[in-house]
Amino acid sequence: MADNVSADSGGDERGQEASIPKMATGVRGLDDVLHGGIPRGRTTLLSGGPGSGKTVLGVEMLYRSAIAGESGIFISFEESPAAIRRNAASLNWDLSTLEDAGQVAILDGRVDPDAVRAGDFDIKGLLAILGGQSEAMGATLVVIDAIDGLLRLLDDPRIEREQLEVLHRWLSDQDMTSLLSVKTSGADAVQTDYDFLDYMVDCVIKLDQRVDGQVSTRRTRVLKYRGSSYERNEYPFAITERGIRLVPVTTVGLVHVTSDDVFSSGDTRIDEMLGGGLVRSSATLVSGASGTGKTSLAATIARAAAERDERVLYLQFEEAGPTMVHRMLSPGIDLRPAIEAGLLHIEATMPEALGVEEHLIRILEIIEQHDPDMVILDAITAASRMSTREAAYDFLMRFINSCRQAGISCVLTHQAQQISERSQIGAMGVSSLLDTVILLAYEENENVFDRTMLVLKSRGMSHSNRRHRFEITDSGLSIEPHGGGSPEGGEGGRV
Repeated sequence: MADNVSADSGGDERGQEASIPKMATGVRGLDDVLHGGIPRGRTTLLSGGPGSGKTVLGVEMLYRSAIAGESGIFISFEESPAAIRRNAASLNWDLSTLEDAGQVAILDGRVDPDAVRAGDFDIKGLLAILGGQSEAMGATLVVIDAIDGLLRLLDDPRIEREQLEVLHRWLSDQDMTSLLSVKTSGADAVQTDYDFLDYMVDCVIKLDQRVDGQVSTRRTRVLKYRGSSYERNEYPFAITERGIRLVPVTTVGLVHVTSDDVFSSGDTRIDEMLGGGLVRSSATLVSGASGTGKTSLAATIARAAAERDERVLYLQFEEAGPTMVHRMLSPGIDLRPAIEAGLLHIEATMPEALGVEEHLIRILEIIEQHDPDMVILDAITAASRMSTREAAYDFLMRFINSCRQAGISCVLTHQAQQISERSQIGAMGVSSLLDTVILLAYEENENVFDRTMLVLKSRGMSHSNRRHRFEITDSGLSIEPHGGGSPEGGEGGRV
């Protein structure tokens, strides 16, 4: 694995950071936060409470480094090597094969408490074993998990500190890249019994697990990094079936795939209203009150994309996939051929089932798995049910930007709370992220409620600014011809 050196700093700091070689962790998103990885040949401290993900992160770095050609040693003072292998296998990491190939060694660091009490233990003996194993396999990485599990047996703060200093000096002399984990404690789970380690090591990464609104979320923060710039914010992360994943907001830059390609919505009259259709790789919002036809329009767009042999991922937060497919048969929108052809995949999830970060990461995993040309999210208002309003906005911002960076067209529906919903667009705070906004509403006319459609904006397109009446018939959406009466007259220009 080549050293990763950050170029994301300026002035004198850039020259300083360029002199620090780094080893990538291989953990998705973490190397972005670390601006390349942990310091090579130095010690990084990983601290966190129970269940915060310390061991998983250590094992993942060991595994991914070995896959990339860096031999490594994992030593745990609390779990047996067999347990480490089983836990890794649950994430599809085959450590046994890497052990057979000499790329990985898993050592049992558990010590008999009686030996410690009898004075027969000295960490130098353990280091001799570690040194011999390292030399035999040419290891460049060592992960020492739960060192506090050993030190607590010493039952003497002075001796504990002496032993840690011996360990730190030995690692430095061996020029080993090391990841050392220690547990935090206390009500806020941020303090350790070995706070002096924060000053001793070169890089400190804090992990924690909190419960917000009855939803548990893991978070990480880089507390310090000598000689290197790094992202200083706190970032939620999730442990997925493929390991740990972060999606830092700071890595979501405004680097979007642009296109002049315009595709059909599936209805020629809607295309006319839009100025020709929807722009590829753009973000479109369909907003309206309940029953105005949001899902029908989204399903129409999905069916048209599948008919062009494009792959569509439909994220449904409001109802089960089979229920939606069956319900769309009433207006004559048959999604079954697209599903049977493998061009349409519907993923339905309850918003309350996961936290915001887990939802986002799960969605990104599904996108990577299905590689869609279009993603439809129905409805974005469900994001507010996952967590706070601020977290919902953060979720939508990163979702939309991730799609646009990948060149994926995205269509979102929005459940307005009022019949006249124009004021609701700003409520989610995402209007500035959108290229096209279609408003669906009810209009009362002589005690009859008519459905209406208005293109509020469509960047770069000469769209209509006229409100059109429409009906949901048994053969799809039926848009009123331009010649019909309308409460708003005229055709619009480019917005």
